[in-house]
Amino acid sequence: MAKENDIVMIYLEDQPLSFARIEEILANSKPDWYHVRLLLLNVPLQVVTWILRDVYINGEEFTMNGKRMRLEEVEAPKEVDLAVESNSGGRIEKGPHEGKIISFKDLKKK
Repeated sequence: MAKENDIVMIYLEDQPLSFARIEEILANSKPDWYHVRLLLLNVPLQVVTWILRDVYINGEEFTMNGKRMRLEEVEAPKEVDLAVESNSGGRIEKGPHEGKIISFKDLKKK
């Protein structure tokens, strides 16, 4: 089940609509139902609270105002390979641990 601070994609009629972060999940008075507070990650930011069953939080389809909706947990990539362009125009592949950290604080002093 998706949990607090997870990022989810909200689908409307099988089309991606928005990313959201789950801010809070509180039990409802009905068993297996929850108040799910979502921070919609669009402009402007918006906070909504939906009352959902546990299976809907797990990704099962539900309807809202007659429209099919579902939540899908977003997984961040495990590793990112960096591709760097050389001065000669060729691409040099670098692994995730070969990058250089640049301090913005040091750049500001120049």
